[in-house]
Amino acid sequence: MALKILAFGGSNSRQSINKKLAKFVASLFVGAEVTLLDLNDYEMPLFSVDREADFPKKALDFAQLIDQADLLVVSLAENNGSYSVAFKNIFDWVSRIPKRPVFNNKKMLLLATSPGARGGSSVLETALKRFPFSGAVILGSMSLPSFNQNFNESTGITNPEFLQKAQELVKIASVEFSKQ
Repeated sequence: MALKILAFGGSNSRQSINKKLAKFVASLFVGAEVTLLDLNDYEMPLFSVDREADFPKKALDFAQLIDQADLLVVSLAENNGSYSVAFKNIFDWVSRIPKRPVFNNKKMLLLATSPGARGGSSVLETALKRFPFSGAVILGSMSLPSFNQNFNESTGITNPEFLQKAQELVKIASVEFSKQ
């Protein structure tokens, strides 16, 4: 049975570099079934307790895709040192589904990238601390700095050091799932 991977970038940018990174890392898994999400397909009203009575179906749909996956490959965009509003809004809505942590105890590879030299390391650090409390079982993480210098649209990660790190994450996850 093929490993089912749900991959997405934590950004609503149409040209999301984090979506590109998540897609590339997910593609490194041999024989996996990869579903690539676009957060634009899950745009909802801004979360508010006053709006919970009209709970958006898109939040339930997003949660269902998490539930159907064996592994999550998530690459977070960093906006002002934190999550993008698009990602945070989905996170907040899904967190309100009763008796279910956001990531529902799924294994995850957690990534971040940015055009800058820090590669989204602030949002990655925040997520590494927060996501386990929301049901993520983080198998490994990686920050890809200077995206435009270290990534090519047709070949993926071009820097050998970062490519090796991505391959190591895939190996860790593959070994984890081979035990099952």
